[in-house]
Formats: sequence, C-alpha cells, structure tokens
Amino acid sequence: MSRGEKLSFDIGASWDDGWKVEEEKKSLSIILLEPSTHRLVFQKEKRKGKAVTLVGPFSLSDVESQKTLSILKKSLACGGAYKEGWMEFQGDISQKVRDQLEKLGFRFKTPKS
Repeated sequence: MSRGEKLSFDIGASWDDGWKVEEEKKSLSIILLEPSTHRLVFQKEKRKGKAVTLVGPFSLSDVESQKTLSILKKSLACGGAYKEGWMEFQGDISQKVRDQLEKLGFRFKTPKS
C-alpha cells in the first residue's frame, strides 16, 4: 500500500446505529419450464480419455433436477451429475438417455439436415 491511501472498513456494515449487516439480495431470474416445453440438445465430450454425454439445457428447480437425474441414473445404470443446467452421464449413451427422457415427457430439438 502506498503512502497516503486510507483503508476503507465500510464493506458490508453500516456505522449508523451500531453494527448491522447489510444483506445483498440477488435476483435470480430462472424461468422454470414444464418437461414438455424443454428443447434439449446433446453434446459429447472426452474427459481424461473417457466419453461423457451432456444433455441440456434444463430449466428445472433444484429438487426436480435431482429427482430426474436420480431416475435416469438408476434406469441407465451409470454415473452422472447435474451442473449449471446440464446433465452429465458417463459413457456415450445418448440414445438411451433420449429414450428415457422422452418417457418422462421431455422434448428435443430436431437436428438440421
């Protein structure tokens, strides 16, 4: 710190009426959709030499997304995760995932020919 600069201790607190914490309210504008209104796409990646199938983007609540992921992992007998609106599954199993998601009422974008 150079000479002449003053430290600011006003981060997250107010000095008016004693100590009180100022809360920041973050407004998350996530629109939750019904399964039939989703338009999902597939992506394939390799991570550390292993194939990974990505499907998304999902617009579900955290509870619904974890419930759907759990159903899919059990029916497909594979590992997976839900990260940032995308479901990741171990292996190249896009057709199996598509069949299971269609049973649950999800829809997919049609590929351009």
